[in-house]
Amino acid sequence: MNAPTTDQLPVVVVGAGPIGLAAAARLVERGLEPLVLESGPSAGTAVRDWAHVRLFSPWAEATDPAAEKLLAPTGWVRPDGAAYPTGGDWAEQYLQPLANILGEKVRYGATVTGVARAGRDRIVDSGRDEQPFTVHIQLADGREELLAARAVIDASGTWSTPSPMGADGLPALGEKTAAKRISYQVPDLGDPAVRARYAGKRTAVIGSGASAFTALAYLADLAKAEDGTHAVWILRRGIGANTYGGGEADELPARGALGLRAKAAVEAGHASAVTGFRIQSVERDGDLLVLVADDGRRLDPVDEVIVLTGFRPDLSFLSELRLGLDERLQAPTALAPLIDPNVHSCGTVHPHGVNELSHPEQGVYLVGMKSYGRAPTFLAMTGYEQVRSITAALAGDREAAERVELTLPETGVCGGAGLFDDPDPAQSTEGGGCCAAPATLQIGIGAPATASGGC
Repeated sequence: MNAPTTDQLPVVVVGAGPIGLAAAARLVERGLEPLVLESGPSAGTAVRDWAHVRLFSPWAEATDPAAEKLLAPTGWVRPDGAAYPTGGDWAEQYLQPLANILGEKVRYGATVTGVARAGRDRIVDSGRDEQPFTVHIQLADGREELLAARAVIDASGTWSTPSPMGADGLPALGEKTAAKRISYQVPDLGDPAVRARYAGKRTAVIGSGASAFTALAYLADLAKAEDGTHAVWILRRGIGANTYGGGEADELPARGALGLRAKAAVEAGHASAVTGFRIQSVERDGDLLVLVADDGRRLDPVDEVIVLTGFRPDLSFLSELRLGLDERLQAPTALAPLIDPNVHSCGTVHPHGVNELSHPEQGVYLVGMKSYGRAPTFLAMTGYEQVRSITAALAGDREAAERVELTLPETGVCGGAGLFDDPDPAQSTEGGGCCAAPATLQIGIGAPATASGGC
């Protein structure tokens, strides 16, 4: 039997999260064969890690049109488009049904450990572009497999690689040995075991974004019910006019409300802020931890530490590919200026596709949260547009690939670290609807993705 040509091989999609599954649906729509490789046991593994958090975006913006077309014949009906799902709702009511429809096109327990060109390491030029990709995977039982692919769409997100507490971007001295008392995600205090971990304890919260605000608000609520609970909020910068966001004047009321909750926690004495503190090391004091700054300052001992300093892409399994990445953000070179957090909020990022996401290595694409590298905000709707464009290009429809089919309001909500107990935040006075259709969705609460089962 003759070996299949490259064009007959599947397009491998890494990650069965929102963007990875949307990519698969788009490939099916285009008559191309997807193979989705998910390291976890189910669809949306990373999303399930923040199942307790309600999204800032409604159902109308949390699903992909091609995915809905696949689901429709099964009797699936999208939940109320104006309602706001939790991460758990998203996974159970949309992602898992979509993965089920894709059937054998999705493989679980398959961790991608390497991607390369067949017979060509990173150095070799000769015949490189004519060779298929080789995808190395490790299965849940430890076995290894080698797969061939015509193209690779990496939608693995950033959830699995949170940034450490060290101010220089590396783990602080002692951070790894203190791992049992350190968490890198917003705690689910509705879980009795998690609640017990922080109740009556002194907890350091490191970070200055929406995830840190969320953790501070949760711990403040816990302090009202459990004596002795206190948060120590550690910021690398000082407190200024923008530390808590725009407050009531914020162009994004949901973001402003979140910052006001954090500010209230400090003012009520449930949290104390430590500014200009850049952590260099973590020391043990019996069962407690002492955080030490690079200027020699030492904080009073704490029981627990929650590190919410952002996420970064895992590029290790792509080391044999020729990627063009921005030296700061680790995002595709052409995309980086469009998402630079020093210039843009998520709503001002222009919709983009195959042109901005291409690399020197033809046929490989980083999409979703992973395409943003270390940039902290990402819109699910933007990710859906990314894979629509890429799959059109893979199908040879360059006109469709270069056409923009998404319009984002500039004031789209950027965060996914919602505090909403109200099932309809758009009607809440505490957050939500700054606009009729807030284009949102940072994938991965506290994440800024991610997430990673494929953000």
